[in-house]
Amino acid sequence: MLGAAGVGAGIALLNLLRHTRLEDLEGHVVLITGGSRGLGLALAQKFAGLGCKIAICARDEAELGRAEELLRRRGADVLAVRCDVSKREEVEALISSVRARFGQIDVLINNAGIIRVAPLQNMTVRDFEDAMDVMFWGTVYPTLLVIDEMKQRRSGRIAMITSIGGKISVPHLVPYCCAKFAAVGFAEGLRAELAEYGVKVITIAPGLMRTGSYRNAEFKGRQSSEAAWFSVSASLPGVSIHAARAARQIVGAIRRGQSEKVLSTQASLLARVNGAFPGFVPDVLGLVNRLLPAGTDDRESVRTAGELEAARGDFFRMLTTLGRKAGQRLNEERVPSH
Repeated sequence: MLGAAGVGAGIALLNLLRHTRLEDLEGHVVLITGGSRGLGLALAQKFAGLGCKIAICARDEAELGRAEELLRRRGADVLAVRCDVSKREEVEALISSVRARFGQIDVLINNAGIIRVAPLQNMTVRDFEDAMDVMFWGTVYPTLLVIDEMKQRRSGRIAMITSIGGKISVPHLVPYCCAKFAAVGFAEGLRAELAEYGVKVITIAPGLMRTGSYRNAEFKGRQSSEAAWFSVSASLPGVSIHAARAARQIVGAIRRGQSEKVLSTQASLLARVNGAFPGFVPDVLGLVNRLLPAGTDDRESVRTAGELEAARGDFFRMLTTLGRKAGQRLNEERVPSH
């Protein structure tokens, strides 16, 4: 009896050590898609602080240039490559560029994403296609290109930045959630298949984060009202998690090679409740949906929160102060024109 208890305690201790040991990544090459701003840039800064070589990509060259300069000021060895991850040919060129510069890719972080907010009434097939192109195929393309080299080395880490929206579909974000659900499925299947080769696949499912990324989120339907609730939610403490804290937890999960990390406490609780009581959370969200802005007949017009901010009053600006400050730190000031 005591022997069995001792064996059990030993296994528990080994599991604890396995999950708490942080892999030393100094000198490793880390490729972050969507690494020019927001969470991607915060992760790049964190990995640079660990002595990693950093490669980032994004679609906007000016934005990439600013991010590259910010990272170089921190002493990072960085490569910035313009790339649209929804285009396979551009991803192939990206991977070739990183290998030409650094020789190999040790850590791939699939972070690139888009956010388009509106009720289903205002969404089109194109909205679903765009979401899947960036957040599913934009994850598949780079992942398939690095798997072989990681398997041959019998080491490597692939992190999928998904979302709590990849576990619970949220009203007014249905195309986004569909793509994130697909990415979660890809990550979980990939982890099982690559485990025998020593390659770790980590699913990251954040809730709302104060990265300032809401400023570049896109809104349809009653754009001003949609942008208001989303912007405030992504800025307030208690509802959203600080970008630095989120990056620290994500980097820790990647270094440990753990299966999944859900950020924040609220998101983790929501996921647990949804798992324990199937159907309950969607029914509650059905009630929440009644409080959100109604749809319109316009399915084409799109504007960003940044474009809509100028018309806001002082009270709204006060509520989004922390979000705007995060955006200034993390290169989210660009407001694209549609």
